[in-house]
Amino acid sequence: MKKVISVLLVLVMSLTVVGCGGDSKKDDPNRPLKIGFAQIGSESDWRVGNTVSIREAVAAEGWELIFVDANQMQENQIAALRDFITQGVDYIGFAPVVETGWDAVMKEIKDAGIPVVMLDRNIDMPNRDDYYATWIGANFVDEGERAAKWLVSYLEHVGRDGENINVVELQGTVGSSPAIDRQTGFNNIISQHSNINISLSQTGNFETELGKTVMESFLQQQGSDIDVVFAHNDGMAIGAIQAIREYGLNPGEDIIIIGIDAVKLAFEAIIAGDMNATIECSPLLGPQFVAAIKDLRAGKTLQKITWSNWTDFDDLLYKVYPDRFSSVREFVATRVY
Repeated sequence: MKKVISVLLVLVMSLTVVGCGGDSKKDDPNRPLKIGFAQIGSESDWRVGNTVSIREAVAAEGWELIFVDANQMQENQIAALRDFITQGVDYIGFAPVVETGWDAVMKEIKDAGIPVVMLDRNIDMPNRDDYYATWIGANFVDEGERAAKWLVSYLEHVGRDGENINVVELQGTVGSSPAIDRQTGFNNIISQHSNINISLSQTGNFETELGKTVMESFLQQQGSDIDVVFAHNDGMAIGAIQAIREYGLNPGEDIIIIGIDAVKLAFEAIIAGDMNATIECSPLLGPQFVAAIKDLRAGKTLQKITWSNWTDFDDLLYKVYPDRFSSVREFVATRVY
């Protein structure tokens, strides 16, 4: 009997030591963290810039980053998130490819006690605020509204505000928050202008090649009757430029082209006269991501929304409205994505 009691005491002491060791490890502010980050993919220059920003910011802290590129597949992201739980990461960063379908895995993460920082895109589920510490990114509805406001100002400036304007829309990934919100924002503004209407709208999945393919279809249907392309990102706008040129029209002149993201390729296209405007959505969220993790580690409660900074760029209206728009020529040399 004494032998059994002794064995039990040894086991209890061993478990206590392991438990205390785990707690002290978690509480040590100097311990390098293990961070899991589930990225959507590498479908655009914006996304690549976002990934680089995350990698560099985490590496600068001396933390370990477990990075997964989901190749724009939700099932890959869900598998990555579950693997992060298994590997015992300290924090999870997550840019969801679509809004819905995360309920089960987010509950699993919460049950595991791992704080989540959402980046760029958000989820849609009951009581979603209970499942992440903060969301860092841009106001997508505002981006759509800013794109439409630029168009209204441009039409007024060039004396076309009395014309009927036919817009075609290259949507982002179906079901994703930027695609949904950018479309909503754009419509919020043009609904106030009866002369501006969207005649065709189809997803290009935020991809340059698919954006080109969809634009080719639009041109086959409406040809030179198209006045404006509103692309949910610059990559699809670049694809549209290629399709328009191959069709025999002049992009940026015969057809006005508006993109979102403000990547360097868009700046160069605007300078070349092939594109007209780009609405900034900064991918450089790495420093804000790391700052959020540091605050959480210090026991702070974060606001549910952390906005990124932005401006809007063109090569014409910045001269007329310097308080609203910026010159691509001024910033192109320093653009890193």
